Amino acid sequence: MKILALELSSGQGSVAWLEGGRDPFVRSFPNDRKHSGLFFENLQLCSREFGAPDAIVVGLGPGSYAGVRIAIATAVGLRAASATKLTGISSICGIETASREYCVIGDARRASFFFGRIRDGRLTEGPSLHSGVELEMKIMGSGVPLYASEPLPQFPKAALAHPSAQRLAEVVRDQGGEIADTRSLEPIYLREPHITVPRASRASAIHQ
Repeated sequence: MKILALELSSGQGSVAWLEGGRDPFVRSFPNDRKHSGLFFENLQLCSREFGAPDAIVVGLGPGSYAGVRIAIATAVGLRAASATKLTGISSICGIETASREYCVIGDARRASFFFGRIRDGRLTEGPSLHSGVELEMKIMGSGVPLYASEPLPQFPKAALAHPSAQRLAEVVRDQGGEIADTRSLEPIYLREPHITVPRASRASAIHQ
């Protein structure tokens, strides 16, 4: 099976292609709003060399909301142009590690952090939100490697590691059976959207 994987949830994006016994095609690049063009350049290079995939795997986060949305929108567009299957899994399942089990933490903003536990490429816990104190208690004595995709001074034991498109593709491939086609995908939301109502609108609502 020919698998194309897209991962844009962290500061390092990647595109990967897996096909039978061939050597994997993998490209990694800086991933932020100033470098978003690198994603499409590498995707175009992959498409020119290999053509259409049988399946597309997308990292759903948690992480960069904009990055994950770009990856999903691109994958949906590619699927619309072919008979390609599309599936998504949590990006933190794509950490390259020699351990079968590990934990991932990340900054969820607003003085909170997320936690996830992975075993054999599958989420066994989370991702869940915690305060700094709660997370410190949760990871204390976990006994498995701890990773984060950005430096977290509050948690110096967390090794820096970015989700990998290649690893996401391998996880889906190795789970066996047919890849389930998902008609719509959504990023993994850690909390409900925070909406700020403009002051003018609030004032108008009061006077109505």
